[in-house]
Amino acid sequence: MFELLAFNKFRDTPNVRFFDITVGRSNARDLVFHDGPAISPHNSAEGDWQFYLHPHQEDNLLAVSGGRTFDLINFTWAYPYHRVRLEANRAILRIPPGTFHRSVSDPKGSLVLNQAIRSEAASLQNEFRVYNTRQIPRLRALLASGLPPQTHGFDEPYLQAA
Repeated sequence: MFELLAFNKFRDTPNVRFFDITVGRSNARDLVFHDGPAISPHNSAEGDWQFYLHPHQEDNLLAVSGGRTFDLINFTWAYPYHRVRLEANRAILRIPPGTFHRSVSDPKGSLVLNQAIRSEAASLQNEFRVYNTRQIPRLRALLASGLPPQTHGFDEPYLQAA
């Protein structure tokens, strides 16, 4: 299942916050900038939701500025559908391989650092495919069923880094 991970805060001084955000075993770094309100991956031309799914990559996402809301679907979880709010410098969202995920940025955009863990089988061709809900009956059925996502990080205070 996904996790929200705390990280270490070294110190706060006037106008400066200093963190150690190291994710052990990370072997890839991705920096993803959304300029204004953006959906990733974008909806299809017909308006269907689209998702990423990494078969050989674990994502470890930290919003550095702005915020994003993630929809996560994994049919191996007891409850398959979750919506997670990720705000700047609050937590690292760990998304395991095999999880459908998409994100929506805040109106002013966002900057997210991914400290990915990629297996030897990972390649750009198989890790960054876009999956259209119209073409995946089980995914389409879950979203059409009206099953509400379990929400995380919207009304709950974030843990303060030590």
